[in-house]
Amino acid sequence: MEKVKLKNVGTIMTSVIRNQLVTLEDLDEFRERLMSEFKQLIDEKISPVMPRKWLKSYEVRHMLNLSPGTLQKLRSNGTIPYTRIGGAIYYDREDIQRLLSTSKIRS
Repeated sequence: MEKVKLKNVGTIMTSVIRNQLVTLEDLDEFRERLMSEFKQLIDEKISPVMPRKWLKSYEVRHMLNLSPGTLQKLRSNGTIPYTRIGGAIYYDREDIQRLLSTSKIRS
C-alpha cells in the first residue's frame, strides 16, 4: 500500500492510504443509505401511536374545557370516575369518551 503525504496542517502531518480515498460513487452510496435510514426513522416517529389509557386532571380539564373546581365537582358527585394513587388523580380515557357519548343531547 502506497502512502501519499498531504500538506502540513499546523504541526500535524496527515497521510492517507491511496486505496482508502473516498470516491463520488462512495459518497453517493453513503447518501442513499443515510437517506433510507432517515426515512425509516421518520416513518417510525410519524406512525400512529396508541394514546395513553390514563389521563391526569389537567389533561381532562383541557379535553373538556373545565375549571379545576368543576372537575372536582364532577368527581365528587360521581359523574366522572377516577383513580387516586398517592396524591395523583387519574382518569380512564375510555370513561371520559363514554361520558361524552352518553351525554349527547339530540335536538
